[in-house]
Amino acid sequence: MTGDESTEYGWNQDMKISLHDKLRTDLKSAMLNKDQEVRNTLRMIISEFPKLTVPITLESGKKSTRLKKPEEITNDDVIGIIKGLSKSEQTVLEATGQPTSDYLEILQYYLPKMIDRDEIVSWIKDNIDFSQFKNKMQAMGPVMKHFGKLADGKVVNQILNEWE
Repeated sequence: MTGDESTEYGWNQDMKISLHDKLRTDLKSAMLNKDQEVRNTLRMIISEFPKLTVPITLESGKKSTRLKKPEEITNDDVIGIIKGLSKSEQTVLEATGQPTSDYLEILQYYLPKMIDRDEIVSWIKDNIDFSQFKNKMQAMGPVMKHFGKLADGKVVNQILNEWE
């Protein structure tokens, strides 16, 4: 995969298209461009969609689940799948001692931009009163609730451990 292809593929929250639809259109263009790396990565992501289910109660009262329909799949569902694949790839890379892989880089194109450390520290200074908590780590809940999936829990944990 060359550097100029990265502008063609990828997703961010500002786009008017859902992440699910963007994955499908990018898969189609990757197939037309014969871009094997991107095609295989997108197929891997899409193959995880059957894990997305909705709980239902049958007429007999038995609880079950059904697959989510394409229109029910949210951006957060897909981001969760991509984060899981990304995390498992990072684990493999750490075990093999490799810095990164094309697969991981392609996955990163479809994840939202994470909040940087300085922004988290600034928000904590302005909004968290540590006197309300028995220990600093109890502040992690409100911080993660504010930033949601845009903040890395490990970074927040590290910031709180280093706090004076």
